[in-house]
Amino acid sequence: MDGSSKEEEEDRAFTNISLADDTDHSSRILYPRRRSLLPKMMNADMDAVDAENQVELEEKTRLINQVLELQHTLEDLSARVDAVKEENLKLKSENQVLGQYIENLMSASSVFQTTDTKSKRK
Repeated sequence: MDGSSKEEEEDRAFTNISLADDTDHSSRILYPRRRSLLPKMMNADMDAVDAENQVELEEKTRLINQVLELQHTLEDLSARVDAVKEENLKLKSENQVLGQYIENLMSASSVFQTTDTKSKRK
């Protein structure tokens, strides 16, 4: 390494903070820059992590959409069950009314009257 690249490396590692209004550089103090807690990763590693995160995000999104679709389907089926139950009760009620009507017609008609066979023979 030559002298200029060493200075550049130091510039990257430290931040210059000027003291007072001094214009000469002798009064500057060098403070270390904050470094990331995570080790630096190569671009390929970062791309792989980003790709994995993208795949996970897509999978989560797909699963969420599937759950929402299933919830809507369940709501639709529940509403259909309620409608069928209501229709069933209505039809049972109508059948009771018709059954009573038929019984009344049969009891009023002479065709369906019980006949006593002994009384006719006498």
